[in-house]
Amino acid sequence: MATTEGERWVGLAVDFSEGSRAALKWAADNLLRTGDNLLLLHVLKDPNYEQGETLLWEATGSPLIPLSEFSDPSIAKKYGVKPDAETLDMLNTVARQKEVTVVSKVLFGDPREKLCQAIHDMPISCLVIGSRGLGKLKRVLLGSVSDYVVNNAACPVTVVKTETTHA
Repeated sequence: MATTEGERWVGLAVDFSEGSRAALKWAADNLLRTGDNLLLLHVLKDPNYEQGETLLWEATGSPLIPLSEFSDPSIAKKYGVKPDAETLDMLNTVARQKEVTVVSKVLFGDPREKLCQAIHDMPISCLVIGSRGLGKLKRVLLGSVSDYVVNNAACPVTVVKTETTHA
């Protein structure tokens, strides 16, 4: 993916949770500009190896999937992804209102490592990621994807908390 002068790629880690919708809303309100490219990064921790595509793309991730295709349930199923209607509606609205090109990439494996690898491999200017709102003890025991990415990514990372996370 070669970038041209002035072309900006904004990464958004998505898992179709409340936290990733908050991150999308924050990016739309504060970061995205007309002409930007929004790259959705979705990591499947436990991929379905019965699907041939999963084996084919395990190391590199899927090809870039345009939003129009990603919104099609049969195509999303092919990649093992189940996007929710609310997130898809938000993405289509952002693409239309901000004149942003939205594409998705599905990655397979440990979310912490795969997000950092994608940042390294793709021309991402910055990454926006939601927070699950783990307490300190759970974060130590389970590990925080956002903490890991903030400390290991090769680009600036913004962690967006949901309103319930910091209430």
